[in-house]
Amino acid sequence: MASTLADQECEACTSADEPLTEDEYANYLTELDDSVWEVVDEYYLEGTYEFEDFRDALEFTYEIGELAEEEWHHPDIHLTWGKVRVEMWTHKIDGLHKTDFVMAARMDRIHEDYEPD
Repeated sequence: MASTLADQECEACTSADEPLTEDEYANYLTELDDSVWEVVDEYYLEGTYEFEDFRDALEFTYEIGELAEEEWHHPDIHLTWGKVRVEMWTHKIDGLHKTDFVMAARMDRIHEDYEPD
């Protein structure tokens, strides 16, 4: 799933920023893989990626960890056999920011390499 959202900058927010409302994040959500991502309690993004085995799930976890370090935007990552669950929100504003959706779109892009042929 190619996404223009994935090509956008991860912009740092300030503590003066307000969390996005449902109306504000609705368009961003449409650019994410809807079989993976959902907004929970209008507070955070949660996504679950599936894999054929533990090795692929582990490698994906490493790749999104590197992305998080590069962008200095760190999700909660839960690794199990054949699945990686990601929870993401912007701690500084205690809610969702556009950067959360940009990061999710980039994770979707990384996951494309793990989809079965």
